[in-house]
Amino acid sequence: MRIGILTSGGDCPGLNAVIRSAVLHGIKSFDDELVGIRNGWAGLIDKDYFELPRQVVRGLARTGGTILGTSRTHPYNAEGGGPKNIKRNMEEMALDALIVIGGEGTLAGAQRLYQDGINLVGVPKTIDNDLRGTDYTFGFDTALSIATDAMDRLRTTGESHHRCMVAEVMGRHVGWIALHSGLSAGAHAILIPEFPTPMEQVSEWVTQVHERGRSPLVVVAEGFIPEGHTDPVAEAGVEASGRPRLGGIGEWVTHQIEDLTGIETRNTVLGHIQRGGAPTGYDRVLSTRFGMAAIDLIHRGHYGRMVSLAGTEIVDVDLDQALAGLKEVPQQRYDEAKVLFGR
Repeated sequence: MRIGILTSGGDCPGLNAVIRSAVLHGIKSFDDELVGIRNGWAGLIDKDYFELPRQVVRGLARTGGTILGTSRTHPYNAEGGGPKNIKRNMEEMALDALIVIGGEGTLAGAQRLYQDGINLVGVPKTIDNDLRGTDYTFGFDTALSIATDAMDRLRTTGESHHRCMVAEVMGRHVGWIALHSGLSAGAHAILIPEFPTPMEQVSEWVTQVHERGRSPLVVVAEGFIPEGHTDPVAEAGVEASGRPRLGGIGEWVTHQIEDLTGIETRNTVLGHIQRGGAPTGYDRVLSTRFGMAAIDLIHRGHYGRMVSLAGTEIVDVDLDQALAGLKEVPQQRYDEAKVLFGR
């Protein structure tokens, strides 16, 4: 078979490991031809592609980013898109099927294309870990590790100057990175989009810690909305795709804490550093297993499916199941962490 691979949406540690394992498994196990499609759906629409022999993917498991490039082009909204044109382009590229690696938006487009007759399978990709249908997505563990390391460093400078430190991490709609990194770093408050929290309560937790002679650490997800507000209090314009660009809630929280407590407070925004660089060992293994499973799905003819992690096993689920709303932090998990706030 001749199989195309594309990566779409935000970059994520582990993308290259998926590409590598899919290419090696396809060539060695099935004598497939693998084709790399440049810059996500844009490359499929523009027929911008290149061959992927074994030598091109050597050593990619430990490399961050994606050798294919990526974009936020939508397969239906872009000029030249739509199932009729994409199907024609695939025929001209001699592609039998596609492996689509992406998050919610990418896989939603893939689902529509499958329903319109395109042979494809999905691989879940998001550092936010917000996709349903899989226990974990690759990239999340790397983002968690980077955020935890940064917070450990913030703790030492905070303790030296007796300051409160605020760390803003990624998390547009869900707070998995904030929750896990906050727990890992021993944060004294964790603020996430799922649970609006009054700043008076945050200030109380900060004061409790400071009065014991400690330096409080507050972790806030970029999409956090304080109680009493209906929209994000900090936006930084609009992305080219039309999506609001978030960033700045950490600074807002910092000023609120200082105003309410009088405690000197500093803010650090981790931003895109969370999804850059080499993936962790866990993400390399998960990505490798996902890439191999995607090839297996294609050879079984199980199109319209997504590879998935269930416990420690790699399984597959229908794309509908993966897209049935975002996987949010449940109340029980947040309450579990909340026990330690202000302690």
